Amino acid sequence: MNTEASKEEVLKKITDRASQILLQSGNCAQTSFLVLKEHFDLDDGRILKALTPFPGVALRGETCGAVIGSLMALGLVFGRDNIDDMPGYLRSLPHARKFCRQFEKEQGSTMCGAILEAKLGKRYNLANPIESAMYLSSGGPEKCAEVVASAVRIAAEIILSKG
Repeated sequence: MNTEASKEEVLKKITDRASQILLQSGNCAQTSFLVLKEHFDLDDGRILKALTPFPGVALRGETCGAVIGSLMALGLVFGRDNIDDMPGYLRSLPHARKFCRQFEKEQGSTMCGAILEAKLGKRYNLANPIESAMYLSSGGPEKCAEVVASAVRIAAEIILSKG
């Protein structure tokens, strides 16, 4: 029971941090990875910088950046170190698939545009300054903070349970 309580405390801390950082940074991919990297002491090399263009895959409404950032963190935990390690590759996939299934169950999709439409009632072209302003005024960042918090919680649960 005590372990479960401490796990819930950890998950709350992680999700709260994710919401806070997303509202500051506006980048779901970087936020989700950064929070998981910080909590699980993952070596990111230059991954955080590389994730800069990934919200919705260059703001195109494609894969949610929170999915990408979380999968990057899961890859650092469960992935292979050598390109020819086929068993290591195959062992990593159930963790990633579990994450995607749970995220999709909670958010309805892994696609940014579909998530925005479900949360805000319409799809926004975030690369368009006018639509980006509409997204901001409609509470978009707060809704996306909820999505990022969900993603990092799911990834953290997988990491904490080691699968």
